Amino acid sequence: MSLQPVIVYGAGGHAKVVIDILELAGHLRIIGLIDDDPTKAGNLFCGYKVLGDMKTLLEWHGDPVALVLAIGDNHARSRLAGRLTRFQFATAVHPTATVAQNVLIGEGTVVMAHAVINPGAVIGNHAIVNTGAIVDHDCLISDFVHLSPGVKLGGHVTIGSKAHVGIGASVINDVGIGAGSIIGAGAAVVEDIPDGVLAVGVPARVIKAIEEPHQ
Repeated sequence: MSLQPVIVYGAGGHAKVVIDILELAGHLRIIGLIDDDPTKAGNLFCGYKVLGDMKTLLEWHGDPVALVLAIGDNHARSRLAGRLTRFQFATAVHPTATVAQNVLIGEGTVVMAHAVINPGAVIGNHAIVNTGAIVDHDCLISDFVHLSPGVKLGGHVTIGSKAHVGIGASVINDVGIGAGSIIGAGAAVVEDIPDGVLAVGVPARVIKAIEEPHQ
């Protein structure tokens, strides 16, 4: 069987986990890494050579490759995806994750070990469903969302683009979290959260607005 060649964008802690998933997936072959830190170029990271930076990709004339953006920051992933539209993106799902048959998962999304995604859920592009996160039935997770380790979403939860749900947070059924919002670690979300805010606590309460980083 021919393995799909993949380049991983990122050579940090998050990339270590992504690399492990890609190695275990069985149908992908990592041919190198990209990182914007110039001191990493030419070095090995997790056994793979750092080929260069963004310029290396923009000037890529080798065999066709797929990319995975191993960057934890939602806004940074969004900016990178917007610059790399000429490439395909691979989806990486850890073999211990439980994903229902009719779940839709977008390109570039990473689903980590022991995550559960139940029937009817839709996961957008370049999202992160981190270790042990639970996405129950009929949830809609938009592009560039990050569900941190141990997050629990009830059924019919909607999460807007680039939102970040912190470690161990819980969201009850039928609740929406707005685009770009951040839910603090351990929070319990029991009512809708608007766009672009930080909400923390049990129950979660909005404590401030968040200004989106400049592009």
